Amino acid sequence: MSDTITTERTDANQSPADTTTQPRSKRKLLLSLLAAAIALGGAGWAGYYYTTGRFFESTDDAYVSGNLVQLTPEVSGTVIAVNADDTQIVHQGDPVVTLDAADAKVALANAEANLAQTVRQVSSLYVNNAYYAATVAQRQSDLTRAQSDLKRRMAIADTGAVSGEDIAHARDAVSAAQAALDAGRQQAESNHALTDRTSIERHPNVQAAAAKVRDAWLDNARNTLPAPVTGYVARRSVQVGQRVAPGTPLMAIVPLDGVWVDANFKEVQLAHMRIGQPVTLTADAYGSKVKYHGHVEGFSAGTGAAFAVLPAQNATGNWIKVVQRLPVRIRLDQRDLDAHPLRIGLSMQTDVETRDQSGTQLGAASTTSYRTDVFSHYGDEANAEIERIIAENVTSR
Repeated sequence: MSDTITTERTDANQSPADTTTQPRSKRKLLLSLLAAAIALGGAGWAGYYYTTGRFFESTDDAYVSGNLVQLTPEVSGTVIAVNADDTQIVHQGDPVVTLDAADAKVALANAEANLAQTVRQVSSLYVNNAYYAATVAQRQSDLTRAQSDLKRRMAIADTGAVSGEDIAHARDAVSAAQAALDAGRQQAESNHALTDRTSIERHPNVQAAAAKVRDAWLDNARNTLPAPVTGYVARRSVQVGQRVAPGTPLMAIVPLDGVWVDANFKEVQLAHMRIGQPVTLTADAYGSKVKYHGHVEGFSAGTGAAFAVLPAQNATGNWIKVVQRLPVRIRLDQRDLDAHPLRIGLSMQTDVETRDQSGTQLGAASTTSYRTDVFSHYGDEANAEIERIIAENVTSR
């Protein structure tokens, strides 16, 4: 009983300050822990930034770009067949669009007939060389005979056996034979001027006719439009029955195996960027789990505002500074593209590692070459046809 009374007296003797000591101590402990956590977080962030974070430049203003190969006719005509549609793949050399070739075939037939006729006419020039040579020889013989006749008459002129009139006729015969010989030699030289130092195949008249055949052949062949590259059809506008003119865009073919990324970095992010630096990318279409790898291939020669259709006129009126962005071209690894194909215009998240700054911001003096060989066989086929026509119509060498 006395112990209980003693305890109650002790609790009653405690002040209000003593009762608030314990919550304050807990609060101080929590604040200390929070401050320590913030300090550790700041130290960790600072360590990450100075060891890794400061060597990365990122932007989400990046989009997939690629080549849009336009399919355009080189001759006018009416479309009679379209062999591909949007989203479909075509292979290099496949006939995609066909034009009506009726008029071109008629023109080609006329040009081939004209070449055959020209070859025969030129062949006759070479035949005439032998003819004129024989003519000169004959007239030389006539001149020799006329001279002999005149010489015999002059030998007996003093005897009175030959009249003066016969001698005059003999002299006229010599003059006529000499004139005929000179005319024959001139004709032979004139014909040689048309044939010397050339052949039937290389004769200017034959070459001119062959050029017309080649032109007509190309016009006929160009009525079939092959795919210049392998890719996917996009923006098809051509329709069957449409009358098209040279240069009219019919469709675009997009080779998706050679796309790249144009990342638009702020100008304040470019100080440490160099050509060749590694890049890690993600596409919104596949999510952050799919990583693309590449490298910086080059920098644009100007900002987007500089090349805009209506460039900003900063020298007029009130001026407000706007941070500019410079397109940076990034080449993607082909293995990543094969595994996860991209389409032109897709958004990308781009992270450039700037740790290695041994490269430059200006590219070396090298160029990228794009070419197609689908049209090269046209000339070979035309030449083969010309050689056939010449061979069939040459009558003499």
